[in-house]
Amino acid sequence: MTDDEHDRETARRAALSPVLGSDDFRPLSASVRVELGGRSVRGPSRSRMSEHYLAMRLSRGQETLATSLSAEDLPPRFEEYGYAMLVADGLGEGGSGAVASRVALSTFAHLAVHFGRWNLRIDPAVAAEIFERAEFFYSRADAAVLASSRTSPLLDRMTTTLTAAFSAGDDLFVAHVGHSRAYLFREGALTLLTRDHTIERHLADSGRPVCVERRAQDLTHILTDAVGAGGGQPLVEVERFKLKDGDSVLLCTNGLTDAVDEGDIADVLALRRKPEEQCALLTEMAIERGCKDNVTVVLGQYRIPASP
Repeated sequence: MTDDEHDRETARRAALSPVLGSDDFRPLSASVRVELGGRSVRGPSRSRMSEHYLAMRLSRGQETLATSLSAEDLPPRFEEYGYAMLVADGLGEGGSGAVASRVALSTFAHLAVHFGRWNLRIDPAVAAEIFERAEFFYSRADAAVLASSRTSPLLDRMTTTLTAAFSAGDDLFVAHVGHSRAYLFREGALTLLTRDHTIERHLADSGRPVCVERRAQDLTHILTDAVGAGGGQPLVEVERFKLKDGDSVLLCTNGLTDAVDEGDIADVLALRRKPEEQCALLTEMAIERGCKDNVTVVLGQYRIPASP
């Protein structure tokens, strides 16, 4: 073989087998790890548990099942995740509150399957979509609870609070109606992320009495907004926050916050135990301190790697 022929063969082989890039693509949605836990306890004065919680992991992935290409030509199996937590505190007589909270959470779970965009990488356009989707999901949950309340006199006037948190990577979105709460625990500090939709909170914010429609009532609170109350869609408050490594996000019903002050809640979260253990400690503490209401807590602990 001449030198020219050898060079042509070398060039031919190089052209037929280029080295393709195979970067280890790891967006935060693929590398953030979240541990979730939840617990509900029936209060001593309640004959039924009217509260429900839900924690979900939403995923998107890519996996090669069959191909004529070599493994070097293709990326390895890839998955990325989002995480959702929801708490609903049903209000109503004779056990109807339990139906309201169950319908609201079940509606959310089914809507995520039917209408979820599964977009787990947040930019301004995606964030705007999430805000719109949260309002849409809440409007559908509101309609579902209201429709269920009209199916039987036993369910008449049932409503529910509904607080939801969704995270993708280091972005956190919190949507809220009622007086169940969401908190962020970071470096020893507990920060309230929601505003109670109660007459008491309204008066504190406005500084003077104002005519406000009564939408629902539990043992100790009159709500200015609730899911399934009728008379128009509820006013959904949606906020966006940035998460940091080591953060915890707590969702809870008022049974916890009526009995346990925020300092003691922070002391429990500072113990850095598994979420299920901390949820058990918080619910037990509320009952021990005289809470008569039901108590529900959901906790997420976040591990977020440093940016490359």
